[in-house]
Amino acid sequence: MRKIKLIAVVTVVFLIFLSACNSAQTTKISLAEVTRSLFYAPQYVALEKGFFEEEGLEVELQTTWGGDTTMTALLSGGADIALVGSETSIYVYAQDSKDYAINFAQLTQTDGTFLVAKEPQPDFEWEDLEGSNFLGQRVGGMPQMVGEFVLKNHGIDPHADLDLVQNIDFANIPGAFSSGDYEYVQLFEPTASILEKEGQGHIVASFGEESGTVPYTVFMTKQSFMEENDEAVEKFTRAIYKAQNWVAENSAEEIAEVIEPYFEDTDLDMLAASIDRYKSQDSFAIDPILDEEEWENLKSIMDEAGELPADVPYTDLVNTDYAERVMSD
Repeated sequence: MRKIKLIAVVTVVFLIFLSACNSAQTTKISLAEVTRSLFYAPQYVALEKGFFEEEGLEVELQTTWGGDTTMTALLSGGADIALVGSETSIYVYAQDSKDYAINFAQLTQTDGTFLVAKEPQPDFEWEDLEGSNFLGQRVGGMPQMVGEFVLKNHGIDPHADLDLVQNIDFANIPGAFSSGDYEYVQLFEPTASILEKEGQGHIVASFGEESGTVPYTVFMTKQSFMEENDEAVEKFTRAIYKAQNWVAENSAEEIAEVIEPYFEDTDLDMLAASIDRYKSQDSFAIDPILDEEEWENLKSIMDEAGELPADVPYTDLVNTDYAERVMSD
């Protein structure tokens, strides 16, 4: 009897030891995403397929709704890593921040918005926009800057040739378009397709196809966090790279089934159609590397919009070491 009790005690101690070891091997990461969007499908795949867990990471996702609030969360310590437009890192750097944000893994490589018209326009031409009532995005944000860049490339001055409205909060733009007298709006998926299905709008063009590759949405973290958590950042990047490969190798329908829990109010067919639209225009980056050509394209877009506060060198705000290491494994 005494022997049985001894075995039981040893077993309990061993299980406690194993639990402690597992706990010690798990690193918690607080991740802030700028909005909830199908555009970020690879991120949700990494979460749902367990790619972060495979790397010993426990990732807690929070949606911070907007570039300013996302960067505030990152810089104040409310988040360890942020998924946000890379232009925000330039804004922070230009303010002489002592602990600025470094871009280390790219998730999307095109603009993710579509031009939606109130009425059907099967023969749409960009010049049709002239003189229209256009509901735009936030000043200084990537959607608006890319939108202006594309319009100017088609000979349209958005501030002179359009009745441009930019004072609607991001979350309220779809509702404002549906209920207002706006003729055009710039929207992400699946919102664009939902309005089309409901007969309240019609997708007539893609800003992503028109603007070329750009580091549109990137994972970034503060210098100090990167220095103190080098291994965790590498593991995070590896998990994202696994997800990028999985998204590239699987159909829109399979991706939709995996990430459906993040979009409970959207039916599966609509999710798949929206994902397919992004896949067809190569919006999802196929690897985490943010290359210098994309960075220069970003600065050109910001400069054209009058929003580039400083000519920030690529080497100052981009670190590709983690991406290069995980891709060489």
